[in-house]
Amino acid sequence: MDEKFLKPYSPSDTEKRIYELWEKSGFFNPDNLPDAKEREPFSMVLPPPNVTGTLHMGSALMLAIEDTIVRFKRMRGYRALWLPGTDSAAIATQARVEKNIQKTEKKNRHDLGRDELLKRIDDFVEQNKTTMLNQMRAMGASLDWSRYAYTMDDARYRSVMEAFMRMYEAGLIYRDYRIVNWDPKGQTTISDDEIVHEERKAKLYTFRYSKNFPIPVATTRPETKVGDVAVAVHPDDARYQKYVGKEYDAIFCDVPIHIKIVSDKAVDPKFGTGAVGVTPAHSQTDWEIADRHNLPHDTIVINGYAKMTVSGRLEGKKVIEAREIVVDWLNNENLMEKEEDVSQNISTAERTGGIIEPLPKLQWWVDVDRQFVLAHSEIPGIASGESTTLKEIMRKSVESGATTFVTERYKRVYFNWIDNLRPWCISRQIWFGHRIPVWYKDDEMKVQVESPGTDWEQDPDVLDTWFSSGLWTFSTLGWPDNTDDLATYHPTELIETAYDIIFFWIARMILMSGFFIGQVPFKHIYIHGLVRDVKGRKISKSLGNNIDPVDMADKYGMDAVRLSLVMGTAPGTDSRISEDKIRGYKHFANKLWNITRFILERTKEITLAEKLNDADANIHREVSKLIQEVTDDIDKYRIHLASEKLYQFVWHRFADEILEESKPILMGDDQDARASRARLLRETLDIFIRLLHPFMPFVTEEIWQRIPDRSEKLLMIASWPSYHKE
Repeated sequence: MDEKFLKPYSPSDTEKRIYELWEKSGFFNPDNLPDAKEREPFSMVLPPPNVTGTLHMGSALMLAIEDTIVRFKRMRGYRALWLPGTDSAAIATQARVEKNIQKTEKKNRHDLGRDELLKRIDDFVEQNKTTMLNQMRAMGASLDWSRYAYTMDDARYRSVMEAFMRMYEAGLIYRDYRIVNWDPKGQTTISDDEIVHEERKAKLYTFRYSKNFPIPVATTRPETKVGDVAVAVHPDDARYQKYVGKEYDAIFCDVPIHIKIVSDKAVDPKFGTGAVGVTPAHSQTDWEIADRHNLPHDTIVINGYAKMTVSGRLEGKKVIEAREIVVDWLNNENLMEKEEDVSQNISTAERTGGIIEPLPKLQWWVDVDRQFVLAHSEIPGIASGESTTLKEIMRKSVESGATTFVTERYKRVYFNWIDNLRPWCISRQIWFGHRIPVWYKDDEMKVQVESPGTDWEQDPDVLDTWFSSGLWTFSTLGWPDNTDDLATYHPTELIETAYDIIFFWIARMILMSGFFIGQVPFKHIYIHGLVRDVKGRKISKSLGNNIDPVDMADKYGMDAVRLSLVMGTAPGTDSRISEDKIRGYKHFANKLWNITRFILERTKEITLAEKLNDADANIHREVSKLIQEVTDDIDKYRIHLASEKLYQFVWHRFADEILEESKPILMGDDQDARASRARLLRETLDIFIRLLHPFMPFVTEEIWQRIPDRSEKLLMIASWPSYHKE
């Protein structure tokens, strides 16, 4: 028996050495696997984490689940590719660098200039990216590092430019003046999906524009009413029908306004007074009402810094201060009829926390409803050469079953999102990102990647980061070239990610893959939930309840961290983590180590039987049934069930019962019984080490390396145990 087993298992002495052994073998690259070309492909892309971020429990859960699946597939004989990458997280990264510069140099981006700021960001990314990549390695992630991609690298730049040009030529990308979600803090537009709604207390004010105005209106934002052009009422609301079509003039808090009464079905007659002021330049709904009634859209009263632009007492005031001024004016003029405390969902920017201002801006958009001809299609329900829309691609890809959700309820959420999808704003007013390939000279505009010549100015905006990451499954495999990787590994088999980016990323990958290569990007979608603390609270810096997975691994071993994350965590459900939970699974790693020591020590002098006796054959059938159940569970992405069954059987059935009853047998005089039981224990240990490897790769590989007469040099490429079907 190896002397290593005479000491307790030490993760700190094992994990880095074992990972280097795996990486040096080259087997993370599926092309290097034994009989690679005869293997059926399996592929999965890693959702690229922020290149400047650090590992948290959510990303650790993602890595644990995905590594479990890819190790299982590799052992099952698949040509298993798990493709790594990192994301630029453009808005967040630029904001962080700008904040550092402001703090240390008292300068903003305009003081530095675009080129210098981008150089600083690139330096920052280079200095920080190794942290995340090393943490992935510490997790045991068996990623094919030879295929590593970064959303801002040269290959991805080429694919993003190609994608923009093709969509523009198809008439799907256009420039238009429309309402956008403007983040005054980040000084950029953001998509609907990047908004976080926060419930806050607010006031609902009911008032009239002037003493002779016939209809009271209700709003939580009276400061915007200086930009009103109409009052809308519901067509079926009898209270106000006699006023529809009439027009009124008023001076509202120093600002002249002209109001027309219109009837529109978008109005909720039960909200407030059933009459709403229409401010087209500061509300998407109001913009659409203005479209339907030929009302002016150009009365802008708030600028990009959330300050008032009108003359008079409101000029230059921040919106909160302006609101107070308008409320005071309404009360002084006896125009206020009621003030009520209400709860309101405030739209905030996910990246910066800034309160969103709806503002009209000239931006670049993707039209999700425009018809185009899809030249090549493998999507069921859409034939090659058929006219379709991007919305229809997203719908048919899932509706047909070409792409399925492991957790069915997310399918309904996905379809509901598609039904309400509006044009996608893809331009961002930051400097870090893929710059839009459009050039201007006087009144001319050219859409091309390279400059048309002297005196041409490139569009200053960059593309939404989700535009580039939407290409991820196929741009990382070599597109726009027709590479062997693309032919072999696309569509990918599985995407596994958190439910908060179903719309950010999942839907856009389906859109992009369908349009550019006529395929779904992945066959299955595995959504995991949030990792919460022991009290069920969301883990956050403000609560001080963050548990660092790498710190926990230093104390208890990464196998314990991984097992604590996947055990009891069904797809789509939130889970709870605590240091006590992690500590408990360290005991399981120790148990496995001690089981191995016991079996190797007690059977080393026994010649193994050629055949099991009846009692041992019955136990072997139990183990065979376990193999079948665990295999079926992982095949169906029930990782939580597979790990739970293994844990319970190994600890309670095998260690507590079978090993205990084996002690007198191995010490007894019945040589046949000893030989049979020794064979059973050695074979069962071999099976358990293989079955547990996807979940606990470090301790199982360390044990494997010290088992005499092992079948393969590395456990990570050993074959998965077979079983007799029952």
